[in-house]
Amino acid sequence: MRQYIFRRILLIIPTMIGVTMLVSLIAQLLPGDFIDVMLADHVGQGEDVEEIRAKWEEELGWNDPWIVQYGNWLWRLLQGDLGTSLIGAFQTVNEELKTRIPVTLELGVLSLLVGVAIALPVGIISAVRQDSAIDYLVRGGAILALSIPGFWLAVLIIRIIFPQLGLPSLPLLYSDPTENLAENLRQMYVPAIILGVGLAGPVMRLTRGEMLEVLRQDYVRTARAKGLQENAVIVRHAMRNALIPVLTLIGLSASILVGGSVIMEQIFTLPGMGLRMITALKDRDIPVVMGIMVVIAIVVIVANLLIDIAYSLVDPRIRYN
Repeated sequence: MRQYIFRRILLIIPTMIGVTMLVSLIAQLLPGDFIDVMLADHVGQGEDVEEIRAKWEEELGWNDPWIVQYGNWLWRLLQGDLGTSLIGAFQTVNEELKTRIPVTLELGVLSLLVGVAIALPVGIISAVRQDSAIDYLVRGGAILALSIPGFWLAVLIIRIIFPQLGLPSLPLLYSDPTENLAENLRQMYVPAIILGVGLAGPVMRLTRGEMLEVLRQDYVRTARAKGLQENAVIVRHAMRNALIPVLTLIGLSASILVGGSVIMEQIFTLPGMGLRMITALKDRDIPVVMGIMVVIAIVVIVANLLIDIAYSLVDPRIRYN
């Protein structure tokens, strides 16, 4: 197991290089750049635009070939330096991400907990009670969860449901959980539920399908024939074998939750990486975009590593040599 984990950690290096190279290339292909944004906002008539552009390109090192620019950025990354934001007070990307990563991670973890808490028990009940009224209700709910856009549901809740029910509006200013946990959760619970419901739909359907397949296996019939209680058959024999594909889907959902947080952070004014990504792309602030992509890649890689380790806990027959 230790060797497997060590090898997986080593694989982070080529993965990160591939991801960052791809993002850097795409950034080069985007129409316009940071200098265009600054020239449009701060350069007046009569000034020599070409001279100003040449000066800024020289200061930013943009006259070098792309591979040289990427190599310089990668060398700084190996030293723990993600660069400096090109906008505002030229704050370092490390400082920006230090305050924004916890917000996005908190929203992602809460959403994951909500989605799993809904999907697993409901999917299992639906499989055990196949073709019953509960089963049809669950399947319809799963399709509905897959069909409803998260941004539409968020706007519906804020504009219609909350006022109609007389509920207090959500806070617009973010509260740090270490300072005011109750206020923090009051702002987080609605976007977490929306993202969690979106995740619960596919996980619920997969859980039901896997449980139905496992419940038809010979060893389950044998366990029932031996006189084991139905709860023991479902939990000890059926559920553990059905969870492996479900864990895979949950691991892949890590990237979906991080991506989905972009819209939720925009709607609920959460100062996370998603909200910053939007402004960075708008302003062509490439160092910030690259830094956020590094963090997202690490989150996805670590999440999938944890899921792989969880396989051996769910099914002891799985061993990593």
